[in-house]
Amino acid sequence: MIPRATSFLFPLLSCFCLSCAVMTVIPASASGADEEGFVSLFDGKTTDGWRGYRKPMAPAGWVVEDGALARKGGGGDLLSKDKFGDFELRFEWKVSPGANSGVMYRVSETEGASYMTGPEYQVLDNAKHHDGRSPLTSAAALYALYPADQAVTKPVGQYNEARIVVKGQHVEHWLNGKKVVETEINGDDWNKRIAASKFKGWKKFGQNSEGHIVIQDHGDPVWYRNIRIKKL
Repeated sequence: MIPRATSFLFPLLSCFCLSCAVMTVIPASASGADEEGFVSLFDGKTTDGWRGYRKPMAPAGWVVEDGALARKGGGGDLLSKDKFGDFELRFEWKVSPGANSGVMYRVSETEGASYMTGPEYQVLDNAKHHDGRSPLTSAAALYALYPADQAVTKPVGQYNEARIVVKGQHVEHWLNGKKVVETEINGDDWNKRIAASKFKGWKKFGQNSEGHIVIQDHGDPVWYRNIRIKKL
């Protein structure tokens, strides 16, 4: 596979680390935070607000099922019609056994595929998919660059709560109430990791200041719901 707003300002319980995934428990004051300022990207009934990558309409393989966006057939990635620069994205996801998907951000349609510009929040069945063998490609990892703790993920068939915070060059991935990734795009550590990765030849990867949110079609049944975003 290549493929909340002010929440990351709350006091952290662990030190900042750019060279590894960061595990931080949300303080009690943050765990019950309201969602003022968030807008829905999915109404639970239609695919309005979404279309395909370089396509005018949403792929037919994405359907609404029990209030969730479900990948039930082919057709390609699902792309938000709107673009976002600095934001906090919240959503819930679940996968079928062995399934693989992901959420990419700040994606532009200048390249042949969405993953060539947008960093990815990995969505995965860690237990049965081969990507689950490595923390670098496990659920909630910044795919192939920054690892996530595999123990945070809920069992297959249950919904996981996810958050992606992007402000300037600062990026955070959260899973089920814990921060599992924190880094700075174009920082020294980021650049070293890019140089040693499959992304090194993709000059536009991670370089957009704004772009689309993309839900990846990786050929497996997956579900997303309660998708909402707040501009920072």
